[in-house]
Amino acid sequence: MQLIITDAWLAKSRAIHLSGTRLAAAVLALSLALMLVAAGLYHWVFLKGARERWPVVGTLVRLMVQDEFEQRDRFMRENLDAMARRLGEMQARMLQVEALSERVSGLAGVNPKDLKLAGGSGGALVEGRPLTLEELQATLDDLEQLTGERTDLLTVMESRLFDQRLKKMMVPTQAPLPGHGVGSPFGWRIDPFTGHKALHTGLDFLGEAGTPILAAAGGVVVTASLHPAYGNMVEVDHGNGLVTRYAHASKLIVKKGDLVKRGQRLALVGTTGRSTGPHLHFEVLVQGVHQDPRRFLNAAKVALQ
Repeated sequence: MQLIITDAWLAKSRAIHLSGTRLAAAVLALSLALMLVAAGLYHWVFLKGARERWPVVGTLVRLMVQDEFEQRDRFMRENLDAMARRLGEMQARMLQVEALSERVSGLAGVNPKDLKLAGGSGGALVEGRPLTLEELQATLDDLEQLTGERTDLLTVMESRLFDQRLKKMMVPTQAPLPGHGVGSPFGWRIDPFTGHKALHTGLDFLGEAGTPILAAAGGVVVTASLHPAYGNMVEVDHGNGLVTRYAHASKLIVKKGDLVKRGQRLALVGTTGRSTGPHLHFEVLVQGVHQDPRRFLNAAKVALQ
């Protein structure tokens, strides 16, 4: 392709020869330039018309903006509706948690009013009118506050129930020789050695030599030694001045300072010390005063009824 360029008076002329590659490049460059110019003019006219509110351009701008806002509003509304449904489910579950916490608080001996909990703010969402973002946020804030309060309440109740369970485990309510009969009870009797009336300070369990003696409750071994009257003896401190004593054993399994749990083996039945035959002499002392062990053992039977 050949282009001839002349001036206004045709005095001079110039010929330009374009090959196929150069012609394609020139067309492409010219197209890009026209596109950039058109985009710049469109952008300038569009912005100027929008600012100065030209009739046609202003209408187009309003339509475009309105459509964009409608799409954004529709997207937000769909998300708000989904969040509202989720919030309704959370509120329903919170009502269940509140009912459960009230029942458990009675078992734990905790009055929810003592924790200064706020009044109930649950309830179903009102149908027929969509929630606004502010209303949804306020409801979420109330739910978060209520959740924190219920968490505090359940934490206190968990601690109280744990303390109650721990105290029960520290009370000697398990028979040290399960399944074995009782010989001499607690109280006054004729002493087998002196023949005189004397106070029997414990409860005798009949058992063959070598039968395992179990801890009536959890605690700390404070004595595990040979006593002139009690023979091989174990004493377990359960706290709050409560001590159990296991006497006349043939062999001691634990030692002083051991931590033992309810039902753990302490010793083996024997007839050491002041004894007439193989048996376990079991005592319960509160603040150093002997108590009838049957009061504690029977308490476990009553609790199971």
